Amino acid sequence: MSSLVELKGVSKSYDNKLLAVNNVNLSLPRGKIIGLLGPNGSGKTTMIKMINGILAPTAGEIRIAGMPVGPGTKARVAYLPDRNYLTGNKTVEQVFHYFDDFYENFSMQKALGMLESLHIQPEARLNSLSKGTKEKVQLILVMGRDADLYVLDEPIAGVDPAARDYILRAIIDNYNPEATVLISTHLITDIENVLDEVVFVRRGQIVLYNSADKIREEKGKSVDAYFREVFAC
Repeated sequence: MSSLVELKGVSKSYDNKLLAVNNVNLSLPRGKIIGLLGPNGSGKTTMIKMINGILAPTAGEIRIAGMPVGPGTKARVAYLPDRNYLTGNKTVEQVFHYFDDFYENFSMQKALGMLESLHIQPEARLNSLSKGTKEKVQLILVMGRDADLYVLDEPIAGVDPAARDYILRAIIDNYNPEATVLISTHLITDIENVLDEVVFVRRGQIVLYNSADKIREEKGKSVDAYFREVFAC
């Protein structure tokens, strides 16, 4: 199976003392849904921002589909940040048109279909939407693209439990099977059934990379239970 994401000797330091990411070597294949899991301050978001080109590594190299992270990888990566960025008085449909103009791989038809299934009106204005609804719209903007890599930072943290199943189905149903979905979350119980593989991160380093099924088979427990065991130490 071909590798989509390659991190080689990647470190990120915010000052001379703090290493947020420490000499990470990681290869992620195509066609998988992968959980990036770790406690607060473990370096997950820093790693995600480097993969998306928002931050530059202090050392090492990151490649997406064989290309170094940069302008050439922007069209291949669809990123959902952990913070809401939808503000102002524009309508949801206007934002969709903006994405349609900006990204060649954005499907207006797919996005509107997802919007309808969530019972959100295209003419609704951003400043009238609840926090949870804005997060659903942001997810639609990401999954509406035909990307190689979808990077989702806490995609279900701000929505009610009733909407989480829909969001997970939307992720599964709307990504290219040749693509990879990388999900960072604290809500492991809610997502572990959709994960093919998991990466455990602690203090900026990879402490485990394995398939979710192997963890269940070898450890005799859920991914969430094993995560709690590993990070209780």
